[in-house]
Amino acid sequence: MKRFLQLILVSILIGLICLFISHKYTAKEHTKSGEKIYVYNWGEYIDPSLIKKFQKETGIEVVYETFDSNEAMEAKIRNGGTHYDVAFPSDYTVEKMKSEHLLLPLNHKKIPNIKNLDSDYMNMPYDRGNKYSMPYFFGTVGILYNKKAYPNASFDSWQSLYNKQYKNDILLVDGAREIIGLSLNKLGYSLNDTNNTHLREAESNLTKLGPNVKGVVGDEVTMMLEQHEANIAVVWSGVAAPIVQENDDFDYVVPKEGSNLWFDNMVIPKTAQNKAGAYKFMNFLLDERNNKQNTEWVGYATPNKAARASLPAEIKHDNRFYPSQQTQSKLEVYKDLGKEALSEYNERFLNFKMSLK
Repeated sequence: MKRFLQLILVSILIGLICLFISHKYTAKEHTKSGEKIYVYNWGEYIDPSLIKKFQKETGIEVVYETFDSNEAMEAKIRNGGTHYDVAFPSDYTVEKMKSEHLLLPLNHKKIPNIKNLDSDYMNMPYDRGNKYSMPYFFGTVGILYNKKAYPNASFDSWQSLYNKQYKNDILLVDGAREIIGLSLNKLGYSLNDTNNTHLREAESNLTKLGPNVKGVVGDEVTMMLEQHEANIAVVWSGVAAPIVQENDDFDYVVPKEGSNLWFDNMVIPKTAQNKAGAYKFMNFLLDERNNKQNTEWVGYATPNKAARASLPAEIKHDNRFYPSQQTQSKLEVYKDLGKEALSEYNERFLNFKMSLK
């Protein structure tokens, strides 16, 4: 009995020692990996291996969430709940969030890799001096089409989409600014026009395009084009780039009347809890090698001059996705039009979509 009690006591003692060692190890690990940053980005908009690399290099855990619209992202940041440390709004949303005091001004000294950014894509109207934002990716809106289906066609004008031979063969991205915008451009108006008469004219003009429209779609546009469910699409350049680079049957054009030059950006929301970690993450993504890797994975154009220089020649010299200064002079960056004007864009776009049914 005595021997049995001794064995029990020894077992208890060993258990307590193991528990102490385990607790000490866990506490040490918790201290090491306890720092976190909360990142809010568009879906499929960063190479996942870069997040792992950042965590390994810094010991900072990345809690990563995605959104599917600027409006959803902005609303969640404004309403609180999750205190995101880095977010990725588009140009006009930066302007809006800035005016609503939702962003922190950036300390450029804490982002030394800012030196890698191309001055051509800095100091944009929505954020002069890049006081609140750093450009992440940029692109255009244009026409992607199958050359094999239409070997003699020219899509250098928005007017070309209205040709009756393209009946039920055009896909449109599901974006009010983009689709009302193509009609505004076609008519010679600004993408940021808020004149009611011009917007009414743009909606009316779009209805003439209706018979040629197969659908207003989202992410399925690539699959539909590749499966020849349609042969023409109005898309963002980042959607077009991997298709034309992998399939010689396709080409992408920015129409001569003009189009949108858009930017997605990195910002630090005012409610950020880990500002130091946010700066590290932003600087990490602006590193030349990391940015090159990210650009090749995402497929959009990078404003990072150093990273672009190391991209394959067929990518970095492709003026369809890195527009010349001459082309860029005809492009417009979206402005924050205000709630009333944006509602009118959305309502007129909805009217157009309803007319397709």
